[in-house]
Amino acid sequence: RGMALHETWILLFVIPALVTPAAINHEDYPTDEGDQTSSNDNLIFDDYRGKGCVDDSGFVYKLGERFFPGHSNCPCVCTEDGPVCDQPECPKIHPKCTKVEHNGCCPECKEVKNFCEYHGKNYKILEEFKPSPCEWCRCEPSNEVHCVVADCAVPECVNPVYEPEQCCPVCKNGPNCFAGTTIIPAGIEVKVDDCNICHCHNGDWWKPAQCSKRECQGKQAL
Repeated sequence: RGMALHETWILLFVIPALVTPAAINHEDYPTDEGDQTSSNDNLIFDDYRGKGCVDDSGFVYKLGERFFPGHSNCPCVCTEDGPVCDQPECPKIHPKCTKVEHNGCCPECKEVKNFCEYHGKNYKILEEFKPSPCEWCRCEPSNEVHCVVADCAVPECVNPVYEPEQCCPVCKNGPNCFAGTTIIPAGIEVKVDDCNICHCHNGDWWKPAQCSKRECQGKQAL
């Protein structure tokens, strides 16, 4: 009997150990609302979808209001679906533009080059110049240089010369032509040897001279 009493005490000590906190139903012991805390205290932002638009700085715009978002220089309209921004077809910038501003929706050219560059030299708008004796050029308002090259006439001699600062060659001794290998002046008959008298073609100075034989005045053969 003493043995049975000892087993009863052991059983009483084992039963309370089987009751764990997991077995306790928390619904039976409601906690006060003031004692309820959240481990993640997240900030809650207002939802402006369908009510307005927010720019990059956090400023709120009403529906239908125009504004400029921080990432765009073009105006936007606040709609229920969000900002609707203008995307205009901006004009092309002049290739000669030297100063471009990007403050507006489209880039604007504020300064255009007011001179022309030709062969390493600068010329003012509408300035005329001669880069070579045979060229006449002008700096156009479009910053482009237009040139005219002189068309030289055929010289009236067979031995023209080029003078400094002159485009076309000149005949310093007047018109002439070749009689064989001899140069004779135009407009007169020239006795080139004892038997031949020659003259130049009228106007066709590049053609050989016309010659005619006369009675030879040389020594008669013995």
